[in-house]
Amino acid sequence: EFRDQSISEAPGSAGQRRAHFLHGPYPATHFGPKACILPNPTSVMHIQDPASQRLTWNKPPVNVLVIRKIRDESLVEPFKELCRFLVEEKQMMVYVERRVADDATLSKDEAFGSIRNQLCTFREGYDDISDCIDLIICLGGDGTLLYASSLFQGSVPPVMAFHLGSLGFLTPFKFESYKTEVAKVFEGNAAITLRSRLKVKVVKDMLQRTGQQSYSREQQHEQNGLLPHGHTNSEAGKVTLQLQVLNEVVVDRGPSSYLSNVDLYLDGRLITSVQGDGVIVSTPTGSTAYAAAAGASMIHPNVPAIMVTPICPHSLSFRPIVVPAGVELMITLSPDARNTAWVSFDGRKRQEIQHGDCIKITTSCYPVPSICCHDLVYDWFESLAQCLHWNVRKRQARLVYKVLAAIH
Repeated sequence: EFRDQSISEAPGSAGQRRAHFLHGPYPATHFGPKACILPNPTSVMHIQDPASQRLTWNKPPVNVLVIRKIRDESLVEPFKELCRFLVEEKQMMVYVERRVADDATLSKDEAFGSIRNQLCTFREGYDDISDCIDLIICLGGDGTLLYASSLFQGSVPPVMAFHLGSLGFLTPFKFESYKTEVAKVFEGNAAITLRSRLKVKVVKDMLQRTGQQSYSREQQHEQNGLLPHGHTNSEAGKVTLQLQVLNEVVVDRGPSSYLSNVDLYLDGRLITSVQGDGVIVSTPTGSTAYAAAAGASMIHPNVPAIMVTPICPHSLSFRPIVVPAGVELMITLSPDARNTAWVSFDGRKRQEIQHGDCIKITTSCYPVPSICCHDLVYDWFESLAQCLHWNVRKRQARLVYKVLAAIH
């Protein structure tokens, strides 16, 4: 294994040495109670050869969570077909969200009544199903996969996503062949993509409770980019939110007409200030979402990295950057910021960030194991071509040389 030998300062503990992995934490290889990656002795630097990432089952799967896009009547029939197949033909225990099971269209369907009565229901935020689900099947668009990720803040079961939404970048399977595809997954040995997530903490009043006032950028630069000793304290402040994020963390100016002005730290060192509409911190999976719209490069989900992309920066030279997955990023309001900032996580749980608050971001060790339709390379490029029309252009005509015969 390769370790980064550089030393960084942990906030509030000057002189304390901390070694960390540049490539981020070794991702967990067990997904839910029964699934794992097939062991492979040829892994390099704790990152398996992508071609060797195959799903296997320690025990046959029993409990399947079906996630359906809400308020889309076109998905009612596929949902009923899938549930009937899982319950009657595969003898699975099927879990669905209560509001899905209580859908008026399903309630009126007497033929589906016997299946509906066998569905196990749960409510988001009230019932914990994280330890009992063996497989997740999504019906809809990319949002269903993001929602599935949000339900599991630790280990995530394998996710099989069917393209029944608008974009479908993260949903490689076609529903027409669902019986064959689901049966293959139950047999095991399916290719999977480990989609890394971000571990995010929102800490309130972290920079103020040590009894110090905000430091200017000049004072921080005098300390070689580090916050002065005692300015932050890992024990100070209150962690008000801790999340696993699949796509991105977005910090923006909210309703204010002023520029957003936030400071960006990497392993405790001030890297830069972002003056503009905001900044996006994304995973490789999120690189094809908001970050792509903001001008970032698109990165394959198997690349261990974190992307930092400014949103409309008031600078001609502020380009998106990619940093190693093992670093810790911290975002705070700049001391001279004229307004607060707002943060959201995969488009949810939006909240205000004030002076003294901070957002800590690093790579999580709990990825989302996304089952591939073909393999993790083909699926990604197919999505680029079909969903984003990547590099679509009218072909240049070849030169045609005409030989003029001499007329005698």
